[in-house]
Amino acid sequence: MNAFQAFKAQAPITWSPHLYITLVRGIPGTRRLHRRTLEALRLGKCNRTVMRWNTPTVRGMLQQVKRLVVIETEEMHKARKQNVANHRAVRPPLVINHLPASASTSS
Repeated sequence: MNAFQAFKAQAPITWSPHLYITLVRGIPGTRRLHRRTLEALRLGKCNRTVMRWNTPTVRGMLQQVKRLVVIETEEMHKARKQNVANHRAVRPPLVINHLPASASTSS
């Protein structure tokens, strides 16, 4: 499950010392206060992820822009990165034998 699907499913977020914040919606058309908050979080472009300490200040900033971002804990972020790495891993080549079954057994 990726971060956005977990967010949509309202997966429970356990406490973690670090929060991984990903901007999933565009900045144009948002309020100036929200743009300034995203700037303070160092989120400038879509699909960028930053790591911030889990403090009341950061949580308050995330509360303002919660419709624009996805928040992950360390465990969720590591699991998602591991799934992506497994998906992109080099797989062994697929070997296809084009000989008929009778010819391959008699040789």
